[in-house]
Amino acid sequence: MFDKEFNGAASPTVRHTARLSLRAPAPTDIHFLTELFSRPELVAHRPVPRPDSPEESTARLARDIGHWKDHGFGRWAVEANGALIGFGGVTVSQEFGGLNLSYHLHPESWGQGYATELVRETLTFAFYDLHAERVIGLVRPINVASKRILEKCGFHFDRGVMLHGAPTNMYALDEFRT
Repeated sequence: MFDKEFNGAASPTVRHTARLSLRAPAPTDIHFLTELFSRPELVAHRPVPRPDSPEESTARLARDIGHWKDHGFGRWAVEANGALIGFGGVTVSQEFGGLNLSYHLHPESWGQGYATELVRETLTFAFYDLHAERVIGLVRPINVASKRILEKCGFHFDRGVMLHGAPTNMYALDEFRT
């Protein structure tokens, strides 16, 4: 099982892929985050598919920054071509144990392979840097694109769960090979 007391010593604050820069989120990301979670197409797969209020976005960013402070890692701010395009990474799952993979990219960046690139780098980090034994991804049944990305990256369907009052599919990965 993943050690929830990871101190972050091996966790670099910035990582790079071929096209992405991944960094810890910062308070200055709030304007982008608020706009991102106001997009109907982004929030369409949530239990209550409504945009976040500015206060909810502020709380979301505070949770992500707090996770970094508590664990030394978390969801990254994702940049491509020098511009912020979203957030994603792994966090400690309180409900399901282990690490939970999640990502939210701006709809203008969809269809360019950024999500797959982000997921693969996140899995490299989770399994090789954090020595995770298992990573899960939670996907609403109607979110076919996210399901496809997880399966392309090696995840398998684990089971159905209820998350925030809505049926959700849990995918799991117990081993990752780059």
